Amino acid sequence: MDFFAQQARVRGSSRRLVALFVLAVIAIVAAIDAVVWLTMGHHPVDGEPALSNLPLLLTSSAVVLAGIGLSSLFRIMSLSGGGKTVAESVGAVPVPPDTREPQLRQLRNVIEEVAIAAGVPVPDIYLMADEPGINAFAAGYSASDAAVCVTRGCLDNLSRDELQGVIAHEFSHVLNGDMRLNIRLMGLLFGILVLAIVGRRVIWFGGGRSSRRDGGGGQVWMIGLALIVVGYIGYFFARLIQAAVARSRESLADASAVQFTRQTDGIAGALKKIAILSEGSELQVANKQEVAHMLFGEASKFNALFATHPPLLQRIRALEPGFREEELTRLAASLQRAAAVPSDAAVAGKPGNPQGVPGMALPPVLPAVLGSAVVAGGMARFQRAAAVHQAMPDTLTTAVQQPESALAVVLALATSEEAELLPTQRRIVADAFGDDVQQAVQAMAGELATLPPIARLPLAALAFPALKQLSEGRQQTLLGTLDALVRADGKVDLNEYCLARLLRMQLQEARQPRRTPIDGLKKLPTCRDSVILVCAIVAAGGCSDQASARRAWLLAMQHAFPGEAIEWSPPPAAWQAPFERALDDLDGLMPVAKELLIQSLLAAIRADGQVSVEEAELLRVICASLHCPVPA
Repeated sequence: MDFFAQQARVRGSSRRLVALFVLAVIAIVAAIDAVVWLTMGHHPVDGEPALSNLPLLLTSSAVVLAGIGLSSLFRIMSLSGGGKTVAESVGAVPVPPDTREPQLRQLRNVIEEVAIAAGVPVPDIYLMADEPGINAFAAGYSASDAAVCVTRGCLDNLSRDELQGVIAHEFSHVLNGDMRLNIRLMGLLFGILVLAIVGRRVIWFGGGRSSRRDGGGGQVWMIGLALIVVGYIGYFFARLIQAAVARSRESLADASAVQFTRQTDGIAGALKKIAILSEGSELQVANKQEVAHMLFGEASKFNALFATHPPLLQRIRALEPGFREEELTRLAASLQRAAAVPSDAAVAGKPGNPQGVPGMALPPVLPAVLGSAVVAGGMARFQRAAAVHQAMPDTLTTAVQQPESALAVVLALATSEEAELLPTQRRIVADAFGDDVQQAVQAMAGELATLPPIARLPLAALAFPALKQLSEGRQQTLLGTLDALVRADGKVDLNEYCLARLLRMQLQEARQPRRTPIDGLKKLPTCRDSVILVCAIVAAGGCSDQASARRAWLLAMQHAFPGEAIEWSPPPAAWQAPFERALDDLDGLMPVAKELLIQSLLAAIRADGQVSVEEAELLRVICASLHCPVPA
């Protein structure tokens, strides 16, 4: 599946459906205007201007639009806390980072591996502990403030492969920008529903009082009734449109999950279990309809009209075209037999059992072998992520679970191994955070000696949930200290720059999620200068001499602008600021243009037949800046 082409098609479909949403709001305004005109308007006689009611109708339209807009804004603002706000609104509870419960430990491992594979920070993890159905959702405005929530039914009924497929599906929603759209649709629905609520209040409080005072209760009552009728009818059709938007995004998320995992068995197996288990994907929580369009499966069994997902069989057949419905009966019988036999299958404490079957754990990977295998692409995406995760020392994975120790780990990642720089860098840390933190950083630096270089940025991704818990002031001090450590020797190391850039961008998006970029509309030629510069920086970063860098850059240009003669220009010595401006510009590209850019960068990276750790990290930073997945 072509992720970017599919993404472009679905986004085009979603835009058309959102346009219908806007038309529905216009129709609501027109309907209420008509009622206002009939009940309160002046009906002109011969000789009077036909537009005598225009001020009244303009006032009515403005009041209705303001009511919908302000109510929608209020609801969206109430969800501005990001994914965790939505998760907590349905009664979900956070999964502790240091949990020892085997099922929850496996859940954390799977989510962390998917985050590493996708090149996004680890989201907040939530559990709906009292929900026996198989379901999950992702919520938030961006990957940096996302939360992934699963039901207890997922943990009780799914194998590790199936759980991985479900989580990959939810991460696809993160990468497709569906979460931001979902929250805005929730706001618009609330704004329309408020009309009906206001109508009830008008009838209850306004009609009787007006009747007693001046005999105008009939008019007020009619307007209140109109608000109720139009509000509920508008809400009905808005729900239909919302469901259609959700169905189109679900199809993309299923396909994207297959692209992530490189196999269909996991997500297809989860869908089959939903089809045969009595609980299905149903939720018991009272406000389930508010998050129905975010879920992996339908929240209710009896909701065909407002179905937010394609039918289960249709989803399964999209993944397995030859699938027949009668196979579900055989699978149900197989599960019943398996349930009657005690299982010795181990669940993961430490990652590395990708099949969820005894004896299928990944073999131990030596750090030296891991680095070359991962950057060379010698493993499948999830095997690489699991291998990187497995290679992290327990002391480090434990340390990144708490804010202060995670801070020490990240500072240690930016510390140089050169002995002459250490006194300067230790003084920088001590001046910013005190001697206690400096000593903790020194201790963590010793632990990092055994960490494979390719695992540096993934370790920072694991630390991200804890770093988000730091106060804004402490986060700013951390970012300033990272910059000082990077520049301590008067030059900028590429690895250290990637770490600082990634954390700065992600922490900023976590603090201000509503300011994250919207889907871009630019084409590649519009951003020509930015493309040329970024490709030049990537080419120079992976080559030891100018001639090799120029050859790699030319390969990138042939992909990005075929047939055009473009002159090579080495990147400037102070390349960081122009590079960041270029990335901000390129984030506005449309999805297919981003795909072409990434393929151009891959051409430059692979020009010499090998991929260095520095090139892999730089590509991860670029993909994060463009809000798209790291290529497999």
